[in-house]
Amino acid sequence: MALHTRLCDILGIEVPIVLAGMGGASTPELAAAVSNAGGLGVLGAAGCSPRRLREWIARTRQLTDRPFGVDTLLPASVRRNETATRNGRTPADLLPEYQRFAREFMEREQLAVPDRDALAREAGIDPDERGPMVFSKEFFEAQMEVVVDEKVPVYAAGLGNPEPWLDRLHANGTKVIAVVGQVRHARQVAASGVDVIVAQGHDGGGHNAPVGTLALIPQVRDAVGDLPVLGAGGIADGRGVAAALMLGADGVWVGTAFLATLEAGIEGFQKEAIVESGDDGTVVSRCITGKPARVIRSKWTDAWSASGLEPLPMPFQPMVAMPVLAAGTAARRKDVSPGFAGQGMGLIHSIRPAAAVLRELTEQASRALGDANRYTTA
Repeated sequence: MALHTRLCDILGIEVPIVLAGMGGASTPELAAAVSNAGGLGVLGAAGCSPRRLREWIARTRQLTDRPFGVDTLLPASVRRNETATRNGRTPADLLPEYQRFAREFMEREQLAVPDRDALAREAGIDPDERGPMVFSKEFFEAQMEVVVDEKVPVYAAGLGNPEPWLDRLHANGTKVIAVVGQVRHARQVAASGVDVIVAQGHDGGGHNAPVGTLALIPQVRDAVGDLPVLGAGGIADGRGVAAALMLGADGVWVGTAFLATLEAGIEGFQKEAIVESGDDGTVVSRCITGKPARVIRSKWTDAWSASGLEPLPMPFQPMVAMPVLAAGTAARRKDVSPGFAGQGMGLIHSIRPAAAVLRELTEQASRALGDANRYTTA
């Protein structure tokens, strides 16, 4: 049984499975592997400097002649230094206190303070590159200029509404995807004119939604008319793919299942953490970006939760968390820097090539859909 929906025709792919654009993990090697296997590979470029993003796009084009996409963030709530918050104090005023908390955590865990190069690697930038502050409004805008200039086949807004960029993207022939976690956001991006919507439920890794996947997909499907919808959140095997299609999705946006692959851009110890963890190994925390995100539970997430600190907005919260994550990564500490993952990681038991994962997702989904008629009577 072939797995084919209208999404395949819209995006020029063979099977309706799209690699989630996971920052740092969805590298050119992983994106190209998924595209070459018949899905749509998407670069996770959230932390990429404009120069690195351009290099990643060029590298992906070297590795595949099939369609691929680029995922960045377009958050509405990026604060500038002068924006007052609690008791008249700005995020910049609060930052030293938060950074002191992070340094004290690293001292307790006997983690070496990372140097400039290690911090740059954790953020995905070249240490010698000069440009806008990472995760600032100017940084995101500079990324988008690269996306437009490179005329990528597909662009995905992993966070936020891409409406200000739609005319320029569509003029290039770029298909535009928006990731949402609530029905009202789905209606907003649908009205903006995006081509595909990802309904990502609470089960998913990374930036997160308050509504569970099983409930969200059909509600978004009903809310956006005939617009193609991808289901996302906790979909880590073919049964999840089949379930999303039965709920009304035209395809799936899959992240965690591709983290434990040979091509994924995360560290080997982080891949091992995914294989070793179970269904209850994640938490939703704002300790990394300032926005709710599902991550593998760690000593850092526990310490943040116990501190009672309120997260800072972008780009300030990453300035607190990045040194901790870089130090944990340098020390190969699974208990400090295991990474983002969704609740489906309990279904992942080995590290494999991405093509093998895509093939298994497709075959399992086809079997599950073929078996569905056994639950009906003539």
